[in-house]
Order: sequence, then structure tokens, then C-alpha cells
Amino acid sequence: MRLILRPTNRWFAMSIRLIVAVLLVFSALPSWAMMTIEIVGGASNRIPLAILPFGVKQPDVARADALLPVADVVTSDLGSSGYFRLIDSEGGVSPANPQLLSLPVWKGRGADAVLIGQVAATGADLYEVRFWLMDAVRNTQLTAMAFVTPAAGLRVVAHKIADKVHEALLGEPGSYSGRIAYILKRGARYELQVADADSHNAVTITASPEPLISPTWSPDGQRLAYVSFEDKKPVVYVQNLADGARRAVAKFRGSNSAPAWSPDGRRLAVTLSKDDTSQIYMLDLQSGAATRFTHGGALDTEPVFSPDGRWLYFTSNRGGTPQIYRASLIDGGVSRITFDGGYNVSPALSPNGDTLAFVHRRDGRFHVAVMELATGQMRVLTDTAYDESPSFAPNGRRILYATLVNNRGVLATVSVDGKVRQRLSQSGDLREPSWGR
Repeated sequence: MRLILRPTNRWFAMSIRLIVAVLLVFSALPSWAMMTIEIVGGASNRIPLAILPFGVKQPDVARADALLPVADVVTSDLGSSGYFRLIDSEGGVSPANPQLLSLPVWKGRGADAVLIGQVAATGADLYEVRFWLMDAVRNTQLTAMAFVTPAAGLRVVAHKIADKVHEALLGEPGSYSGRIAYILKRGARYELQVADADSHNAVTITASPEPLISPTWSPDGQRLAYVSFEDKKPVVYVQNLADGARRAVAKFRGSNSAPAWSPDGRRLAVTLSKDDTSQIYMLDLQSGAATRFTHGGALDTEPVFSPDGRWLYFTSNRGGTPQIYRASLIDGGVSRITFDGGYNVSPALSPNGDTLAFVHRRDGRFHVAVMELATGQMRVLTDTAYDESPSFAPNGRRILYATLVNNRGVLATVSVDGKVRQRLSQSGDLREPSWGR
């Protein structure tokens, strides 16, 4: 069961009916034409970077003109990240190799680094994309790489180049080539969509006139688990993205919800009410057997595995208020993790397992917060009022979440230090995001 966050002190009475009611409220929201990215914050010291349009070597000029402008995608990725200050390339084009680039000129224009590249046809619908990242201050090459791809893969290559530039200049991997899954509500239709991390290439994975909630990526990024109400009750499905095949994996009596993948992709932790109040079960995906993991009369939900497979984090009201707990997957021992405030829900773990993201209520408002698990230190990252469903980027440096802005559902990201923020909006209502590889 996914917690739907609204101002209430009656968390104990949360039910599937409440989830459906909230989703139906959002169906009345107005529509916008396309997904856009708005930067609402940025790092204090942005790196000055010049990105020159990539040269294109294509025998057919008409086909060359139709190719995706790779440098434009890289520019959009890095420019919207909040970490870089882009220097106007003034209509320049990348030279054929870095020896022909005058770095002192670009240093004089204020650039610390310059990105150049070339796209060359190598066969029937195959292209080699080369890039060079140059240090204009030290007059040296920072990194270079080549990719071979069909035309349809040029956007993916552009995102990978942005990742490499980000890592070379900031010392940590980028997250531009990941994918996001989310629920889009338009009119009477619910759609589970997958898109690039910059919201392009959106594809509808499944659609239903009944609510869809709680999408979550498998560790290998090849499958999605989610909850559908198409049978007039919550049922957990797993869908293969390569061929679209899907199957109901949890269709027990009562509610079946809140799927979470084990690190090896062989099990799901799910919340079931088939035997008692909502409790967490371990579901073997091969045999279909469901083994109860939590016990007692409390409401236990929203499980998530630690990356090392040693722990299961979950939300429970066993202490009187909704808080996040951690249970050992070895001996079942349970300990409480959150203590600040009377409402902490929706746990998410960073890829290295060091940081916990969750939704924290303060003064009647619901914010995304993070906690360093080693120290227990908590920090609130957002200032919007109704945030939910936090999900870490593959590099662990940003968090994707859903929120309300001007009474409509949008997706947003925030860096783990809270300094860089973005908002993504699209036609309809966007909820329940999950960031995958």
C-alpha cells in the first residue's frame, strides 16, 4: 500500500478507498501540452562550460540535416542540471579534432572547459559519435570517447556523453542517461509511462480506466512492478519492457500493494491484507509463494530493500504514529529509524545504502527529507507542501519525487544537498515516480 499524503492525523484509517478518492480528485485538474523542465535552484559555483555544435559527416546532406543534434541534447542535460554555466558558442562548430581548437580563445570568453564532437556515418543507419572534453585553463584534454549507434540511439548517446562530462568535471557520475517511470492521469485514463530522465521519449507501458499506482524498477532495469485496480481491487503486476508481457504476481484475497524488488530481482516484498491487517510478505517470483515477514496488529507497508540485501525498511504505526523501521533479513530483528516528528513515511534508499530519503511532516506540510544512516542526522530538502514518493537517481545525487504546484501534480527533483531543484510538468497529472537505470 502506497501512502497518499494529505493533511490528516488519522493515518490509522488509511485504506485503498482513500487512495482511489485522492486519485479521482486529481482527474479534475487542467491539462498542459507537453512536459517541460523548470530550474528553480542551482549550485552556488557553476562551472563555465562551452558546448560547440557537433560536426556531421554524412554523404547524404538531407539525411545529415535530419539527424538529432547531439550537442543540443547534451546542452539541455547539463544546462538544466544547475551545476554548469553555459558559455555562448556564438554559432561555432566543432573542429574535426581537438588540435584544431583554440583553447586560449575559449578561456578568454570565460570557459573553463570546452566540449566538441563529431558525428560520422559508418554504415547503413550506423553512426560513430566522438567527443572530446578539453580543459581551457590548463590547455589539456580531460576525457574523450566514441560510440557507435543507429540514428534512433543518438539521444541515448547524447545522455551518456552528458554523464561523462558531468563525471569528468564534478568527480561523480551523472544521471542523465537513466529512465523514469511515473503515472500519468489524463481525463478518465491512467497511464504508466517510461521516459528518459529528461522526460523525452515517453512511452506508455500500460493504460487503464482504473487507477495504476506504485511503479518500481527491477534492479536490471528490464521490468516494472506496479499495482493496478483493473480487477476492481489492487493487484500487483510485473511487466517486461522488452516484449510487453505482463503477469499478475500478487492477487490474493484483500489488497495487494506496495511492491519492492529484492537486490537480486528474484523476490518482491509486497503488502498484503489476506490474513490480517496489512502486513509485509516476501513473494518468490518463480514459485509464486508468499511468506509473511512482519507480524502483529500494526499496519506495516511501503517496504524497500537495502542495496546489500541485509535489511528491509518499511513504514509502520506500531509505535503509535507512522514512522520508518528497519528489519534484519537475517534474524527478523526490528528497530525504529525515524524519531523527529510524528509522521515519517515512504522510505527510499540511496544506491550505496548510506542515505535514507522519506516524506516528513512538519507544521502540516509534507516535505522530502534525507537522513544519514550512520549518524541519524536528518535534513529537509523541499519547501513545497504535498511531496510524496521519493526515488533516488542511479548516481545517488538527486531525488525524484511528486508534488503539487498550483493544484496540479508535477514531478520534481532535488539534489541531496538541497541546492539544485527542478520541476517537470506535462499534460495531465503526474504522480508516483520511480527512477531507474
